[in-house]
Amino acid sequence: MKKLTVLDFFCGAGGFSEGFRQKGFKIVKGYDNWQPAINTYNHNFETDSVVKNILDFKSSTEEINLLPDTDIIIGSPPCVSFSSSNNSGKADKSLGLELTKCFLRIVAVKKHQKNSILKAWYMENVVNSKKYINQIYSFEDLDLVEWALKNNIAPNNVALNLLDNTTIINSADYGSYQARKRAISGEIIKIGRLIIPKATHSNNKKDTLQEWNTLSKLLQKLPKPNCKKSSRKVIDPVYNSITINLNQLTDHFYDSGLYKSEWRQSREHKVNHYCMGKMSFPENKEKPSRTITATKSGTSREALIYKSEYSRKGNGEYRSPTVREAASIMGFPFSYQFLGTLHSKWRLVGNAVCPSVSRVFANEVLNQYNLPNSIDLKLVKEPNLIDVQNLNNFKEKVFDKQPKRTKNSRFRRHPIKAGNLTVTLSNFDIEKNTKATDKWYTSIQYGTGLGYKNQKVEDDFYKTIEPIILEEKTGPQFVKTINKGFSEKIGSSSDLQKMYEEQIAFENLLEPTELVEKINEIITQIKFKNTDYIQSDTIVFKNKDIIPMSQVFALYAINKITTIANSN
Repeated sequence: MKKLTVLDFFCGAGGFSEGFRQKGFKIVKGYDNWQPAINTYNHNFETDSVVKNILDFKSSTEEINLLPDTDIIIGSPPCVSFSSSNNSGKADKSLGLELTKCFLRIVAVKKHQKNSILKAWYMENVVNSKKYINQIYSFEDLDLVEWALKNNIAPNNVALNLLDNTTIINSADYGSYQARKRAISGEIIKIGRLIIPKATHSNNKKDTLQEWNTLSKLLQKLPKPNCKKSSRKVIDPVYNSITINLNQLTDHFYDSGLYKSEWRQSREHKVNHYCMGKMSFPENKEKPSRTITATKSGTSREALIYKSEYSRKGNGEYRSPTVREAASIMGFPFSYQFLGTLHSKWRLVGNAVCPSVSRVFANEVLNQYNLPNSIDLKLVKEPNLIDVQNLNNFKEKVFDKQPKRTKNSRFRRHPIKAGNLTVTLSNFDIEKNTKATDKWYTSIQYGTGLGYKNQKVEDDFYKTIEPIILEEKTGPQFVKTINKGFSEKIGSSSDLQKMYEEQIAFENLLEPTELVEKINEIITQIKFKNTDYIQSDTIVFKNKDIIPMSQVFALYAINKITTIANSN
């Protein structure tokens, strides 16, 4: 039987295509405007695809007509502008909408043209995209008025219906080792609607389905990144029918250890962010992995952080996943290769569609058209290593290039979150959102949402609250600890700024992130007799009457830092 053919737009590394290939479809061509993506796509699918700007199809139906006619059209318009993690969801959506519309325009022409052979189409994007794309697209909406008239179609007719043909898919429900939620739109032309594949896995223990695959299950099956060179055989943890020599496994045997300053910053964002909830640090391996993102980072809240296999403290104590780990989490076989630099490979993996997800939609096409559908997957079992820039070096990393922040970087940290309050040390006016200054500030934030109240606290205010603290049973010891031992490690305002930028403490001093962490350590060890402070004559917190005693202690210590720093 002739294989069904696939055209892939915004193809990236080819994850969308890989799922269809595994079900026996023929991948004809991929379209992307990034050369590493096209190189990777051609390498894995042996196509002659070239770099192409999808916007070239925006105004010319002639360009669309030049595209090969295929049974399936798939596409994953860039999701960056739609993502809620991009500028807190406030990024400009115009380019994302334009690219999405351009893709749908191609689909509409290929679906409605005379003698169309199109059997199905699918579009993948982030969940947030549903808020911005149309539910119904007419030919007029897709700038196809002239084309519609030439084909005896009324321009206001429905070209594509996304209202009834869009769903949210979690890759973990289909056996993936990550919980990756994405919006899938599409249609099986024969029946005029999207068929949602039945889940194979579940997070509900009462279900009869298999339980979600956890990150630990995957990592236990993968060889450790610090393995020595060997010709022993390794089995693909996702596709057990693939077995290769360990020395053929690319992009895995290198040290992805993070500098202490990097993983400490990520930890702070995860466990003590000023306006977001707490996350696991390092990753919780007893759940599916969190979403692999396109940006490789070891410092952000979204960063994936593992404990290193090397026995180290500080630099290299924690690490990022290797590219191969990320690829397996996504569902790529060991044989699949990524071309380019480390960051290019990571972007290729993180931007991809999970093959496990595209595969179940390919499966539905075969079922709905009553076509032969083998349980056995069509897998490429031998890696093609020609022209592959392999990241493996089998060496432990030397940490001799301490990352530095840009000059005049802004600083904002708080020791604890309690009582819906934070007491913050910063080098800029939070209320006015200024640039970094040569002065350090103590401030109190009431709440974390939009419109929260902010209270500035002047230097030397710690003297006002010292009597309150001394009344607490553990207060005298706290004051002694802060004034003898801690205060001596506080540098001048310029020292704090320079240490923060260089991410290294000067002799006998602590850099500002360490100062705030130290306050947290000291307060965490205190057993408070009175857990709350009820304000009466002395007003400390202007917008709240009952305050956790821990925050009174935090205010004392933070204000001590700014008072000493600004006086030097």
